[in-house]
Amino acid sequence: MGGVWWWKLLFAALAVTLLSAEYCASQKDPKYTFMHNATTAANISYYDYIIIGGGTAGCPLAATLSQNYSVLVLERGGSPYGNPNITNLDTFGAALSDISPTSPSQRFISQDGVINSRARVLGGGSCLNAGFYSRASPQYVREAGWDGKTANESYQWVEKLVAFKPQVKQWQSAVRDGLLEIGVVPNNDFTYDHIYGTKVGGTIFDEQGFRHIAADLLEYANPIGITVLLHAPVQRILFRMKGARKPRAHGVVYRDALGRKHKAYLKQGSKNEIIVSAGALGSPQLLMLSGVGPAQHLRAHNISVTLDQPLVGQGMADNPMNAIFIPSPVPVEVSLIEVVGITSFGSYIEAASGENFAGGSPKDYGMLSPKIGQLSTVPPKQRTPEALSKAIESMSTLDQAAFRGGFILEKIMGPFSTGHLELQTRNPNDNPSVTFNYFQDPRDLQRCVQGLTTVEKVIESKAFSPFKYETMPISVLLNITASSPVNLLPKHANVSTSLEQFCKDTVMTIWHYHGGCQVGRVVDSDYKVLGVDALRVVDGSTFISSPGTNPQATVMMLGRYMGVKILGERLAADDE
Repeated sequence: MGGVWWWKLLFAALAVTLLSAEYCASQKDPKYTFMHNATTAANISYYDYIIIGGGTAGCPLAATLSQNYSVLVLERGGSPYGNPNITNLDTFGAALSDISPTSPSQRFISQDGVINSRARVLGGGSCLNAGFYSRASPQYVREAGWDGKTANESYQWVEKLVAFKPQVKQWQSAVRDGLLEIGVVPNNDFTYDHIYGTKVGGTIFDEQGFRHIAADLLEYANPIGITVLLHAPVQRILFRMKGARKPRAHGVVYRDALGRKHKAYLKQGSKNEIIVSAGALGSPQLLMLSGVGPAQHLRAHNISVTLDQPLVGQGMADNPMNAIFIPSPVPVEVSLIEVVGITSFGSYIEAASGENFAGGSPKDYGMLSPKIGQLSTVPPKQRTPEALSKAIESMSTLDQAAFRGGFILEKIMGPFSTGHLELQTRNPNDNPSVTFNYFQDPRDLQRCVQGLTTVEKVIESKAFSPFKYETMPISVLLNITASSPVNLLPKHANVSTSLEQFCKDTVMTIWHYHGGCQVGRVVDSDYKVLGVDALRVVDGSTFISSPGTNPQATVMMLGRYMGVKILGERLAADDE
């Protein structure tokens, strides 16, 4: 069997697993009466709450606050509903190569050289991920200072609409049984909870394979209390300075799809607020564009300083992911992340499989398509259209017959390694510059090695043996994985002799990046921005570490949780 076969498997396997759609669609279009294109908006408007970002946190937050107050949601992207390219797990591939300005994902390349993606669509990252739904650990909830009862109720509120039990078939069952066989115990069966051992987690894909997203949580909203504007990128937050002890947020400037400026202001009332839920890149970026950030950096971009806050943009982290690809001698089902092994040493083991799941054009290779660059680690001098075109051409000759197998991955918790974010321009539509410093802390590298060692044991387990060629030892699988033509970094000879080198050479993103507006540094325990009034940040940018095995459940929970908390605080204040 030639090397081309294995490369084809590599592309196909990654295509199905993690980034299940650049677009997203749910089973039905709710046809929200409160959702409009920003071109229809008034030049000036007034609300009790202005939420910047209709993503994984912003949608549940807005739905909750709308029960008692007027809420404006400003989403820079479009609607996830009614897109003909995306209906279920089997048809997502056609959208993966879309890097147009209207795509629901926006590509960015970190300074580490890892090509990544950020959401640009109502529903946020829940439209772009592999669908795995798993809660944070009780310890994480305690350390975050969240009330356990309210957090649990908030998770349940989310789960009623968007979480399901997956139908575990042969490949996923073999991975689960292999994990148990090698000692990742106990068997915790199906649960949303984060528990040491092996479990089947939830998914946001229903039994028919339709994706359910954070935007579906707007079904809970009071339709007369909420306005959602699409294609409405916020340019900056407005602050009132005169006569105040500290700057007070009181409005925003946003543009519509025609480039026209609009302003939205908070209504009169000391409790009314602007809440930023623009994600781990968007939230620190917007604070900086609004004059809240490191003064020297802001002045370098000719931005008037509202508040010198050097910690905005600090603590950026992305959980590194590494995988081993296993060609299968027998057909396997199409599966996304369904099973997870939660180890005691800080690594999570997950898997995916599929056959003929690249979808759409035979020239697309899912997440590893060089057209979109997902997961490719590319040296700066090779980040050119010419280099990507050459990679596309080299893949165009690959045999279409070899879509069989899958991969087992490990993702480390934390991580310990962190970096920072800076502005590149004053245009909010442009990506900021971000550095994650993968494996800078040796403890992260140690966890990666331990995780890959565990993956190797699963591959060699009796339970997994039906899906592995007896003639292919682990060393061959490692070298096949590391020699993928999509990763344009210089190759090291025989990485199978050094898992440390394998970790560094094959590092990928799993889109769990976070930080930039962290609790205790940029916001307080109530997510209020330190040093200013009437402004909060509620999203993954506030996290010190990534919650659970996969963060989306907790990001959605946090949006609901903070909505409930804010409503409770206002109710208590009114009773006094």
